[in-house]
Amino acid sequence: MIAAADAVPEGLPPAPGVETLAPQHVLHGHGGQSTGTLAVGAIGVVFGDIGTSPIYSLKEVFVGHHPLTVDKLHLFGVLSLVFWTLTLIVTIKYVTLIMRADNKGEGGSLALLALVTRMRGNKRWTSSLVMLGVLATALFFGDCIITPAISVLSAVEGLSSVEIGLTPLVLPIAIVILVGLFLIQARGTATVGKLFGPIMLVYFAALAALGAYHIFDDPVILWALNPLWAVRFFAADVPLAFLALGSVVLAVTGAEALYADMGHFGRRPITIAWLWIVFPALMLNYLGQSAFLLANPHAAQSPFFLMAPTPVRLPLVILSMLATVIASQAVITGAYSVVQQAVQLGLMPRLRIDHTSASAAGQIYVPSMNWALMVLVIMLVLGFKNSTNLAAAYGIAVTGTMFITTCMLAVLTRAVWKWPVWASAAITLLFVVVDGAYFASNLTKIPDGGWFPLLIGSLAFILLTTWARGRQLMIARLSEAAIPVKVFVKSAIGSATRVPGTAVFMTTSRDGVPHALLHNLKHNKVLHERVILLTVSIEDVPFVVANKRIEFEEMGQGFFRVVVHYGFMQEPDVPAALAAVTQCGPQFKMMDTSFFLARQTLLASSRPGMAIWREKLFSWMLRNAESAMEFFKLPTNRVVELGSQVEI
Repeated sequence: MIAAADAVPEGLPPAPGVETLAPQHVLHGHGGQSTGTLAVGAIGVVFGDIGTSPIYSLKEVFVGHHPLTVDKLHLFGVLSLVFWTLTLIVTIKYVTLIMRADNKGEGGSLALLALVTRMRGNKRWTSSLVMLGVLATALFFGDCIITPAISVLSAVEGLSSVEIGLTPLVLPIAIVILVGLFLIQARGTATVGKLFGPIMLVYFAALAALGAYHIFDDPVILWALNPLWAVRFFAADVPLAFLALGSVVLAVTGAEALYADMGHFGRRPITIAWLWIVFPALMLNYLGQSAFLLANPHAAQSPFFLMAPTPVRLPLVILSMLATVIASQAVITGAYSVVQQAVQLGLMPRLRIDHTSASAAGQIYVPSMNWALMVLVIMLVLGFKNSTNLAAAYGIAVTGTMFITTCMLAVLTRAVWKWPVWASAAITLLFVVVDGAYFASNLTKIPDGGWFPLLIGSLAFILLTTWARGRQLMIARLSEAAIPVKVFVKSAIGSATRVPGTAVFMTTSRDGVPHALLHNLKHNKVLHERVILLTVSIEDVPFVVANKRIEFEEMGQGFFRVVVHYGFMQEPDVPAALAAVTQCGPQFKMMDTSFFLARQTLLASSRPGMAIWREKLFSWMLRNAESAMEFFKLPTNRVVELGSQVEI
């Protein structure tokens, strides 16, 4: 558990008396909706990224940085790889296995990390698993930048298939769409979100219809589903086939979203949507594109749009633009959610998080993340200029995250699910080979643009680990001089004047006297009639139910220690929590309550801890973090901040 979102997650079990399992409707707010309704909603949010892959996947295989000859062997071989990759990675790995690993209904890298570390405790390799989870989160941020850029740009490039004279307008139109997308984030997505599902249903229907139309032209393409064609493809030219994997993997980008968004819709609706709508529509389209390319090899420059009859090509471009905007929206929203989880788990400094819906807790807006993403996405589009160049940068973050998930799957199956050794080893080996091959192939893209997601991921990893380690060191330094509360109470009662009212001292530690309390007594020589030592503890589960939120201890002489528990998907609200406390005397009234916060000024030192440059980076992050007053929703006119200097 994480005290006041300040420490690195270590997988400790919840505190005594904390109920970690809440009813489904309490957790996610979709208990009253039918499975069908949730499945349609999932189609609009979960499958946007993987659903728009047909726009550019096959094109990149045959005209990308390692182009293949458009002939039967290569078409059938690539199509076989696409089918079995979708089957193995999405259907078996994610839908069948990984989605069983829900952390009280929630999914995603951080939820999986919290689940694994909680179940294992502080055993061997736990710290390594924490680092893997942090690395997966860092890589995700790189993916969040590339996905909107390549999705929107590839759809707008469809205008060239309608009228070649529109080509110069592709870049400006894509930038206008992307800027508009980020500008509307502050308004929330509740209204627009209602349209996501129906629009994506129409889009997937169009995918299936176009594919089926061309399959009827040449039904022999169905033989490409035979895995022997993938084997023949590799047997004909191993190096070229290996390089082609870097483009084939574009067909499964977005697979992580199935797991990450599980908390919004539930496992069953996502499974139904994938097996009955999305997967069939995708394969029909890939089959249709391949059949079309067999007859028209010259169309490899844009098979997705050119396969459409001329009269419907422009409507298809417009529909594709809408689909890519929806896919980008889902990724941006996912970035906000990951930021919120990272802040709560102590991996990022406090950031301003706005709630854009009064009824849906998951609809949030993070201004700093939004503007950073917008600037980086626009820079990416202007720098790479077309989807083919962007495709060279795409894939490393995705395959890296998939490989890390496989490593965690190995721990899950053996240490958590208690599978037999042979079963755990077999399934792990299968996905290590598959994910490892795709990741290795994508590493060859580094000179052509793959360096970008690695750069973003590396910067994010440094920031995440620096913050977590810095907070850990700072808390340790503050604890070194801590005075036991009972000793303090006995010595201070006789020397201090008691004044009316309540003083709440926020502290990250459950032991010792908060520095703010010591400073207040030293300078003001008073103690309030009621003194609350308050710790906000973020647990490694998504939600803690309200009736199990408060942990209370009376310490005598009007002193009380209160621990308020939240899940990492919940938003701390200290005044609301105190209003529910009945064990500490009279009901809390904000006008009679003063909140005391400690604000530390860090001094970089040579004592063991972190490198000097990381200490200075941590100090900068601390100065720019959102104030605890806003983060914990404290009344602005009732807060007193007391400063101190700390060497780390």
